[in-house]
Amino acid sequence: MILAITGGTGFVGSHLIDHALESGHTVRALARKPQARRVGVTWIEGALDRPKSLATLVEGADAVIHVAGVVNAPDRAAFGKGNIAGTEGILQATRAAGIRRFVHVSSLAAREPALSNYGWSKAEAETRVQTSGLDWTIVRPPAIFGPRDHDILDLFKTARSGYLPMPPAGTRVSLLYVEDLTALLLALAETADAPSIMEPDDGVPGGWDNRDFARAIGAAVNGAVGKPVKVLSMPRAMMKLASAADRLVRRRKAKLTRDRVGYLCHPDWVAHKPPPAALWSAAVPTAQALAQTAAWYRAAGLL
Repeated sequence: MILAITGGTGFVGSHLIDHALESGHTVRALARKPQARRVGVTWIEGALDRPKSLATLVEGADAVIHVAGVVNAPDRAAFGKGNIAGTEGILQATRAAGIRRFVHVSSLAAREPALSNYGWSKAEAETRVQTSGLDWTIVRPPAIFGPRDHDILDLFKTARSGYLPMPPAGTRVSLLYVEDLTALLLALAETADAPSIMEPDDGVPGGWDNRDFARAIGAAVNGAVGKPVKVLSMPRAMMKLASAADRLVRRRKAKLTRDRVGYLCHPDWVAHKPPPAALWSAAVPTAQALAQTAAWYRAAGLL
């Protein structure tokens, strides 16, 4: 197939391109800046707010996989521009090109739009997809991790100290290795089932207690025979203070934003709508995937 992919220079998108090429597909990928030439990939210089570049991106494609999105933004308007208007732009280009298949990468945060500007913007984007008239599937990944990810890197770094602060006790999350996510996205691009919303995960029933997730990161970083990490469950008030400190130190590059505190403290980020087992299931055990991620961080000089 010829796949049109947004977000191809990001964490998930770069893995998706690798996986698509390995599967024999041809890729057309959107990029803001010139990229190194790569066999099987046509880079389209542009952005989600540049309609001409989107028209070029989708031209001749068999399916569109919309990965691009804004995770960190200073305010509600910026989230809306990146996630809502950006989705509207690629939907319009897809319809104009006569392409039917549209796979949209959303987030579990869309399930609780009142908790954060991010979740609100992802929920609104989903509404645009659902009313697009296309043959769509919405994928709501939980916490994604893997090589090249920098959002979760701080947890791996902190785990080396033997202590790891986490959201309030009792919160539960689902996890998903990036390679398993890209396998699902490709499987969906190749199928044409009825429109649906899917919430994939690693197959652990009921998800992970955040404390167990922290201990699993500690084992990946320090080794099975290393000193286990001590988990520090942080109440919401303390997380707000940590957010203010992160903003003071890293300014616009802060990872623990006030917006993120809003949804990190929610008790249930467990996936509840798994894809059909005949279509897909997670292939890499999470302990193994975390170890592979830690090994990549070390090889890259980040850990």
